[in-house]
Amino acid sequence: MSTDRKAPLALTPSQTIGPFFAYALTPRAYGGKELATEQVAAEGVAGERIRIEGTVYDGDGVPVGDAMIETWQADAEGRFNAAGNAGFTGFGRAETSAEGAYFVETVRPGALPGPNGAMQAPHLAVSVFARGLLVRLATRIYFDDEPGNAGDPVLALVPAARRATLIAKRGPGGVFRFDIRLQGEGETVFFDL
Repeated sequence: MSTDRKAPLALTPSQTIGPFFAYALTPRAYGGKELATEQVAAEGVAGERIRIEGTVYDGDGVPVGDAMIETWQADAEGRFNAAGNAGFTGFGRAETSAEGAYFVETVRPGALPGPNGAMQAPHLAVSVFARGLLVRLATRIYFDDEPGNAGDPVLALVPAARRATLIAKRGPGGVFRFDIRLQGEGETVFFDL
């Protein structure tokens, strides 16, 4: 007869992505060099310089202090990978602060043709990575002062009552504001990939 007593089983914390997430994707905090940063366009790149700021919120409205935002965009002429556009990467990566805040500095993208040839309004493609997500969430950032929004084929697919969740609003100092709500009231529209 064994006298070994087994400890009762207890719940352990969930870790869906693993401890490498922050270290590999946002290594600045660990002294590493990043593949991409919040600076998508260097000074001198042609186009209107813009800054987009926002906060990532969870379903309870609490800021998410360990999320990462990736952006992909065309240049001011509506071109991806534009030859000769030194200082423009088109790709950005921003980690959120402890308060869930992020920012991206770039140039305002130009309109570009969609897969079916219809022109798309200027926008940034956005991927959101955060704890508890097994896959990235994909959305877009459009601009509130853009007349092309009315004819954008992707924005037209979104119910009118939810389109505002995809629109960055220009505020004081010309900075655009774009908050991301992962769930709940005012949830950002996310697209299936």
